[in-house]
Amino acid sequence: MAPVKKHSAPTPVVRTLLKTLRDAGLGSRRDLAAAIKTGRVKVNDVVAESFALPLAPADVIVFDDKVIEIARQHKVYLLLYKPAGVISTTEDTHGRRTVLDLIPADYGRYKLFPVGRLDEDTTGLVLLTNDGDLANRLTHPRFEVEKEYLVAIDGGLSTSQVEQLEKGIELDDGMSAAAKVNPVLKKPYNYRIIIHEGRKRIVRRLFAAVGHQVRALKRIRIGPLDLGTLREGDYRRLSPSEIRSLQR
Repeated sequence: MAPVKKHSAPTPVVRTLLKTLRDAGLGSRRDLAAAIKTGRVKVNDVVAESFALPLAPADVIVFDDKVIEIARQHKVYLLLYKPAGVISTTEDTHGRRTVLDLIPADYGRYKLFPVGRLDEDTTGLVLLTNDGDLANRLTHPRFEVEKEYLVAIDGGLSTSQVEQLEKGIELDDGMSAAAKVNPVLKKPYNYRIIIHEGRKRIVRRLFAAVGHQVRALKRIRIGPLDLGTLREGDYRRLSPSEIRSLQR
């Protein structure tokens, strides 16, 4: 009888490089993909060239000269009402307050990052999480997740200006997606706009394109998640049902 060949068990694959970095709470899919592309990530002392590189438990990942823990991290989801004058980032080289300064320092171990950034002078809803998959779902254009804002401008929009916003406007970085625009009476705001894209300063640029400067801007909703009764500068953890609704 021929001897039975013994096969060593294959090294189990944990996940791909990009997913591992997202699960470690190191940033959005887009930012991490750019980091890999520009050579800021090494696996076992070799610069990573593929987003889909499979990883094993023994692999050593270095991101910006820091070793990254592969182990799956507990997911955290916070809804924050950002005030004006606060930066939607995890750190600031000019010493300005960031969204992380508004939550207890104990959350630092979870490596949270903001999803759906707001300008310094824009207020409203920011989601803080370390769930990279959810961040991608909420920000990638193909998922068309709605973002709702209250806008304050001087005067009012003409019928033709509303039609322009609702059909889409040619901006310097391409055509905008169709928006929904309605008047509101919520001082100091006089318009509500719903969009599903997240280009930088997109709402301000849209109104500027039809001849109006935005005086005040507040985001009140992302997908099924709204500010509710949360006060400016406060935060709360999402409920399990809210997390499930975002994931859907």
